[in-house]
Amino acid sequence: MGEGAALPGYIASLIYYPTQLMAVIWGVILHALGGFASGSFYLPYKKVNGWSWESYWLVGGIVSWVFAPWIMGSLTVPDLLGVLRQTPASTLGWVYFWGVLWGFGGLTFGLAMRYLGLSLGMAVTLGLCAVFGTVVPPIYNGQFPALVRSLSGQVTLAGLLVCVAGILVCGTAGIMKEKSLSTEQKKATIAEFDLRKGLLVAVFSGVMSACFAFGLDAGRDMAELARQAGTNDLFVNNATYILIMLGGLTTNAVWCIYLLVKNKTYTDYLNPSMPALRNILFCALAGTTWYFQFFFYGMGDSKLGDYRFSGWTMHMAFIIAFSSMWGLLLHEWRGANRSTMRTVRLGILTVVLSTVVVGYGTYLKSEKPAAEARAAAPQRVVAAE
Repeated sequence: MGEGAALPGYIASLIYYPTQLMAVIWGVILHALGGFASGSFYLPYKKVNGWSWESYWLVGGIVSWVFAPWIMGSLTVPDLLGVLRQTPASTLGWVYFWGVLWGFGGLTFGLAMRYLGLSLGMAVTLGLCAVFGTVVPPIYNGQFPALVRSLSGQVTLAGLLVCVAGILVCGTAGIMKEKSLSTEQKKATIAEFDLRKGLLVAVFSGVMSACFAFGLDAGRDMAELARQAGTNDLFVNNATYILIMLGGLTTNAVWCIYLLVKNKTYTDYLNPSMPALRNILFCALAGTTWYFQFFFYGMGDSKLGDYRFSGWTMHMAFIIAFSSMWGLLLHEWRGANRSTMRTVRLGILTVVLSTVVVGYGTYLKSEKPAAEARAAAPQRVVAAE
């Protein structure tokens, strides 16, 4: 009888353990898909001909900040408008506020790509974004002391430090490139390459882009309402995205419209010598690809439980890895010496390693309930006897 009483607890631990392990693995895979989307979104913009930066950034942004969130939200969140109506006004306000600040990060993100290129620009910008977006939410919610005391939290934070180390290595490679190439060689690979200006923009963009993670944290009530409305856990953040994206639209649209008027580049849209339809299609492709980074991020976030904050580091790390891969394939490092190339490859591998460490920390967190269930099984035997 005692063994029979112990059996349910033991079976529960056996079921829970692999289920949570698979959840963590799926979380990592989904973040990788999101990272691939973000690391690749800028490529279609390179196919836009004759338009100024503000012209194509606004068109792509309207797709990613307006159309994509509403379309995907409507498809995945039952009674989306009802969820938005039920959300407290204070929650809506904070989510929108963080979206506006995040918009500054997105606005300057494109400039960082212009001055530094895909690989180096992504590494510096998103590295800082990973640090602020990962560490600040648990500090704000009072969870940081508990993280530092637990083994799983320590491993997760160690993964963050590994990510930062990888970013510093990538930045070092950029400085080595700056010193080893002539001005003509730099311009041949990245037309507007400017390390000093690019680093300043990237630092600002990285800090402000982390506000997206703060917006998600502020929108937990909205995500819970979406869940109560019958939304699959994978998609509960899609309702929150609408408000965050609206904030981002506000910042970017105001600045782009200002530039369009100031530079008189609004004529790009009506200039018959420009391939308008072709440009719009590439902008739409870029905007859609960009949105899907957050679509997959939300799905991966739902798999990480209490350690979902660590998903931000994984997401940023995968973006850096894939954008660096594209940078190498597009020959942005052409002309760099062997030492520089070894350094940038080491940086990319270090960033990828950080995702493994963070994933292992999350796995340790998921393993704890299973261990508790196994430890509780003998107690049930005593009670039964």
